[in-house]
Amino acid sequence: MKLRLRDLREDRDLPQKTLADYLGVHQTTYSDYERGNLNIPLEVLIKLASFYHTSIDYLLGCTDRREPYPAAGEDTP
Repeated sequence: MKLRLRDLREDRDLPQKTLADYLGVHQTTYSDYERGNLNIPLEVLIKLASFYHTSIDYLLGCTDRREPYPAAGEDTP
């Protein structure tokens, strides 16, 4: 997961501080998330998936598909 977080952030040329501010955490806390030194709370995972328009499964490395899952009630293509 830590590589996915870093890669997604770097693909957008964003500093850690930007994500930390978005999440409401200190930059060092976000850095610890990226390095795998801290477990990421579910609420933070949800915000990150929303920010990057992906699924939590992608962030966790359970799938290589970046697209988010359709919302409940939405038709799948």
